[in-house]
Order: sequence, then C-alpha cells, then structure tokens
Amino acid sequence: MAEMPNINATLRAGTGKGAARQARRDGLVPGVVYGGGQDPIAINVKFNELFKQLKAGKFLSTLFNLKIDGNDDVRVICRNVQRDVVKDLPTHLDLMRLNRTSRVSLFIPVTFINEETSVGLKKGGTLVAVRNEVELKVTAGNIPESIVIDLENLDIGDGVNISDVTLPEGSRPMITDRDFVIANIASPSALKSEGEDEDEDGAEAEVPEADAEASEE
Repeated sequence: MAEMPNINATLRAGTGKGAARQARRDGLVPGVVYGGGQDPIAINVKFNELFKQLKAGKFLSTLFNLKIDGNDDVRVICRNVQRDVVKDLPTHLDLMRLNRTSRVSLFIPVTFINEETSVGLKKGGTLVAVRNEVELKVTAGNIPESIVIDLENLDIGDGVNISDVTLPEGSRPMITDRDFVIANIASPSALKSEGEDEDEDGAEAEVPEADAEASEE
C-alpha cells in the first residue's frame, strides 16, 4: 500500500471534562485510542493539523499511522469525530487500533495502465473514468495500493466493471447489490457518420412544398 498519512499526537495526562477543556484552550483536540487488545489511552492532537486532514475528506475511511513520542507507531482508523454544534469544529476524536487481521472500509484509488497501446484509444476513443476510487472492505495487513485497470485490449465501447477486477485476497467491494462500472472507452464526440451529416444538411436546405405555396400566395 502507499505510504499512510500520519496523525501526530501527544499523551494527555489528565482525563475528564476539565483536561479536555484545557486541551482545547491550548489549541488541541482531545481524543482516545482504544482496541487492539490494549488499554485505552488519552491523547491530544493539534487542532490545525487535524482540521487540515478533515478538510481533505474521507477522514473516517482512511488508514493512519499514529505517532506518539515514546510509543511505537500503530495503525489506526477514526471511528468518530465529535464537533461543536454551532461552529462545526472538531472537539474530540476516537481512534481504533488495528492489527493485521482487522477488516476496515477504505477508498482505494484506480490506476490505468497501457493507455498508449489501448486498442480503443489508438482509434481515437476517449477514456471515461466513472470512478477514480472504489470503496473496499479490506484486511489491514493486505491493503492494495491501487486497483489496476489494464486498457490494452479494450476497444471503443468496451467497459470495465468491478467483476472484471481481480481484488487482493480478503478484499471485496462495499457495493454488493450491482456490478458497477469503473471505466469505459467511449467514441470520440466529434465523430459522426457521413449519412447523419448528409441528412442534417439536406434537412436544412429543403423547403417544404406547403411553405413554398404559402410564400407564393
């Protein structure tokens, strides 16, 4: 898998509402880390760093590397972000530790290869990426870096559905009720049949007989 983004945190000495309020006054967001067969720990995360990661999107479905001074790095996923009801700013977060067998939902990017040798693209077709990423249920120890789509043998009009993709062992799409499209190769919009062009030109030049009679009157 591609390098995981970091969440940098510090241990929070106190617990309870008083310690949490003090953390917020200091420009921090209090949180808790739990799961993984270990005791929960209280942490603080810098507000500005957390806010930036939240703005980037998909925070609740991104796997993070939690870094705390004096502790081993650990994989975590956020299970909840509490927000101020008025300002909608983060006030607390819950992080869950993951081991290699933990199953999580993540958005995996789609990568296209062999565009230069694609049958359809060489004919002038256009690649239409319906999905640039796909949400998969994966094991934390076997997360694919991307979903690879080989375009070499795809012709104009061909498409790739999720059922056409070989996923890593233990992975499955979150959408299971339909075989959704990931990409297809469409005809170039500028191409039209000569017959259609001639019909359109003829229609514009032709004057209906009824209109001609009306003009003479």
